[in-house]
Amino acid sequence: MQLYVPQYQQRPLPEMERRVGCISCQEDYDAGTCKKCYKEANETKEELKREIDDLKAKVAFLRFWSPPDSPLHASRFLPPSFSDVVLVTSGDSSSSDHPAVPIPAHKAVLVSRSPVFRAMLENEMEESQSGTIKISDVSYEALHAFVSYLYTAEACLDEQMACDLLILAEKYQVKHLKTLCERFLVLKLNWDNSVVSYAFARQHNAEHMLEATLSMIADNMDKLTEREEYVELKAKDPQLVVEIYEAYLSKQINSAAHKDSSQKTEASKISNRFLVYC
Repeated sequence: MQLYVPQYQQRPLPEMERRVGCISCQEDYDAGTCKKCYKEANETKEELKREIDDLKAKVAFLRFWSPPDSPLHASRFLPPSFSDVVLVTSGDSSSSDHPAVPIPAHKAVLVSRSPVFRAMLENEMEESQSGTIKISDVSYEALHAFVSYLYTAEACLDEQMACDLLILAEKYQVKHLKTLCERFLVLKLNWDNSVVSYAFARQHNAEHMLEATLSMIADNMDKLTEREEYVELKAKDPQLVVEIYEAYLSKQINSAAHKDSSQKTEASKISNRFLVYC
């Protein structure tokens, strides 16, 4: 006798049973993470990566340098001691509230943070012998903030302080501080200060700031000649004006090339569709 075995067909699940919640926001989604949450997670990941990179740079900056035969080379920290060098402002920029007040520091810290200080203090130069480093054309407040940064990698910035510290960072090759100041000034960049910021960035080799200012100026070329700062810049340093126009023309050429490329790509797609239908 042949037994009859009934065949059961799998019943398709209703729509509500097939959809599951996004593992992040719990909204209905086919599976996994929805597009919005995935994008937010990627942005968070990139932000965390930037923070980690910044912390690594700060740790590297705060690490001491010392000659191989020095006791500091093994210990990697300063032994408790009094300061062995002072920094003072000189010139017209010294604040009347703080007339040439010496700022104490340690040679080990200065040479660890700046190759300029290292060359100055390791060789038989006047600063090394006298224990006094005179820094011209800087306010007491800016110099104090600069020395404080060499110890802490922290600075309280406004636009003026960021400019002052960027100048010192460029002069003494403190790259970590220069990057910090550039980032701050780029965040403060707007059309009103773009021309002045461009001239400042060009003078002090602030590449990131220079790129941002040129981009903003190029996007507003129709309003450039109306600016008083532009007239002053044209009279003072016409070469910078030439560079602005070169950047503008380069941007226009690149934009036209990109547009032409996009049009050719679209035309190619239409042509391929036509050939398929034929």
